[in-house]
Amino acid sequence: MAENDKTPETTPGAAAATDAAEGQQQFRVHKVYLKDVSFESPQSPAVFGSEKKWKPQISLQLNTEVKELESDMIENTLNVQVTVKSDEEVVYLVEVKQAGLFFMKGFDDRNKAGMLNVFCPNLLFPFAREEIASLVSKGGFPQMLLEPVNFEALYAQHLQKAKQNAPAPETPQ
Repeated sequence: MAENDKTPETTPGAAAATDAAEGQQQFRVHKVYLKDVSFESPQSPAVFGSEKKWKPQISLQLNTEVKELESDMIENTLNVQVTVKSDEEVVYLVEVKQAGLFFMKGFDDRNKAGMLNVFCPNLLFPFAREEIASLVSKGGFPQMLLEPVNFEALYAQHLQKAKQNAPAPETPQ
């Protein structure tokens, strides 16, 4: 057996080093990818020749999905939906599911939730934003640049709402 092939059980001090490394937080971006995309322009081509002044009303919806995989790998998917209406008619709708595979180890539940709801979406959002800008331009519409999103504030609001909706603990009588 080669020197480098020794297992932690047979190498003096390696078991203690392995136990210490187990408690450390480890995070790596394994892959970022486009999982699903959709662009719809139900009023085309009539919308391009419209004499009416275009007054877009923009609606943005964000959502994250988390799927735990094997070996401390987690798929985090950021769902971004942009709906643009004019005079109550949908001009276009863009949906992007931007996903990433992340290796996470050594995080307690609270910190892991923060990573999955704040840090990972912050990494994925610029990719989704670029895809949306590209699709809207290819659809023949003025460039759509989404403003940065404060995922930390959104997560804090989510936690606050969950706390308010939690049932009050029963008091013994």
